[in-house]
Amino acid sequence: MAMSTVNADDNRAAFKPAKGEIPTSPGVYRFSDRHGRVLYIGKAKNLRNRVSNYFQPFERLQPRTQQMLRLAAAIDWTVVSTDTESLLLEHTWITRYKPPYNVVFKDDKSYPYLAVTLASEAPRLIVTRNEKIRGAKYLGPYPKVRMLKQTLQLLQQVFPIRTCNDADYKRAIESKKPCLSGQIGRCNGPCSQRVTVAEHRDMVQQLLQFLNSPNPGLAKKFRREMLAAAEAHDFERAAIYRDRLQALQQLMEENSVVLSLDTNADLFGLYGDEFAAAVHQFIVRGGRILGERSWVVDLDAADSQESLMSAVLQTAYTDREPPKKIYVSLPPADGEAVQQLLADKRPRGGKVSIKQPARGDKLRLLNAAVKNAGENLTRHRLKRTNDLTSRTDALAELQAAIGMEVPPLRIECIDVSHLQGTNVVASLVVFEDGLPAKGAYRKYKIASTTDDTDSIYQVVKRRAAQILAAQDELALKELGRYRDRPQLLIVDGGKPQVAAAARALSEAGITDIALCGIAKRLEELWLPDDEFPVILPRNSEALYIVQRARDEAHRFAITFQRQQRSKGIRTRLDDVPGLGQTRINALLKHFGSVKRLAAASEEEIAAVPGIGTVTAAAIAKALR
Repeated sequence: MAMSTVNADDNRAAFKPAKGEIPTSPGVYRFSDRHGRVLYIGKAKNLRNRVSNYFQPFERLQPRTQQMLRLAAAIDWTVVSTDTESLLLEHTWITRYKPPYNVVFKDDKSYPYLAVTLASEAPRLIVTRNEKIRGAKYLGPYPKVRMLKQTLQLLQQVFPIRTCNDADYKRAIESKKPCLSGQIGRCNGPCSQRVTVAEHRDMVQQLLQFLNSPNPGLAKKFRREMLAAAEAHDFERAAIYRDRLQALQQLMEENSVVLSLDTNADLFGLYGDEFAAAVHQFIVRGGRILGERSWVVDLDAADSQESLMSAVLQTAYTDREPPKKIYVSLPPADGEAVQQLLADKRPRGGKVSIKQPARGDKLRLLNAAVKNAGENLTRHRLKRTNDLTSRTDALAELQAAIGMEVPPLRIECIDVSHLQGTNVVASLVVFEDGLPAKGAYRKYKIASTTDDTDSIYQVVKRRAAQILAAQDELALKELGRYRDRPQLLIVDGGKPQVAAAARALSEAGITDIALCGIAKRLEELWLPDDEFPVILPRNSEALYIVQRARDEAHRFAITFQRQQRSKGIRTRLDDVPGLGQTRINALLKHFGSVKRLAAASEEEIAAVPGIGTVTAAAIAKALR
């Protein structure tokens, strides 16, 4: 172990290790603040090369790294022998210290499990969210507790093991009087006096075997027992097996086969962008999905998707045994080391294989996992947006960052869209109290422009005229809520776009509306007349609102631009001799979109019913 310490000064030079002090071996390093709190933990195949990156010119570092280094006061490292050891030590330290600047996957929600309490004299099957019941066998997690309770009822019909709690069970054993469930035949625990403890445990083992790998032969057994009881005129017993058979058939239908019956594997699908990511896990046993789980994480610009997959594989098996086969939507970073780390978690040993399938049922199921991850990420964002407290805090944070006198309760964002300099349009979207006000969105056509900055200038100038017109009370009534005065105007772009917008506001004499631009490269905010941008933390709620406004303006502008292109092509089609509205609609219906029609050959156009070769040639000429 080596350490470089520092006093309260957070200057990197104060704790920068001496040249040659850091070894070139694999290892794990950590940054701490002056109070000893661990800020960040990382691993490296070559400690010297990796740690040296933190002492390059400050402006070259990612904003999140800059923020961490401003707080850092010490760095220490531990040398290990192999990449696998460094991966294990990194994970152990992150779990122990929970550093704020490391990516930490969070469960999107808590999940219910089916648990069999094997430590009890007479085990019972329960639905629980407690993952620490001593001696319990867990199955799941499952996505919805309501569906799980329905499954529990069906399982108890097929395998009528004990259902009562420990106190009721003890009371029934001592008094030799079964509980109500035992009296009506819903519970076949030892307390019902129908089976012994050993027979009850045999039934529990049958239940576990069915849950791990549902066996169609059990249905044949129930059918034989039912028919035998009916032939013996024991209709009460026949009815019991009939009900069990129906419950079993319903269970088999709900738990359909997705992979081959001998497949025991976990599948992880990752979906994300530069700001956040989600991972969805399918737990497959005996070819059937027996559980699923999701994680959501906010990202830093330096995080790669491969490193995220590596992190989530370690997170998923913190307190669980991994299966022998794991399928992923993309290979994890340090794949061999992760495989060895997971193999060490298997109590009986054996290899763990991590693969990315290229075709077949596994790829289809993996694509479903990626789709579920996308849905989970969308729900996570909507939940975050709909949180009133988060929105209030975000607006206050944005107010402070930009230096506004009042919080931006109404935000307007402008974006420009064009197709290689033609069909230039712009959009204006409105956010009120941090939420989109879609009724106030507006579109702009720009007839002539020189570049994006000129387009921004024209749109802001027109918007400024509308704001001035709205100052008159009568005009306000006519123009409606769209003409309400914003506290903040955002433009999509950096310093040049902000300067153009500021010039338009200045020429209109408007000085009480704050202005900023958001640049895509580092998601920094540019203010008028400021030499350097404002950089908000990547997990900032204020940055999230600005990004969402920018993305919504971008989406709205692109949609409008495509509509204009579609109208332009329709106008050109109107000039084709003999081509009326009916045949134009037939063409668009056949090709599915204007883009595909414009890219089609004359032969493909002529193949549309009612369109001959002459007309097809005229259409192709008109579109090109």
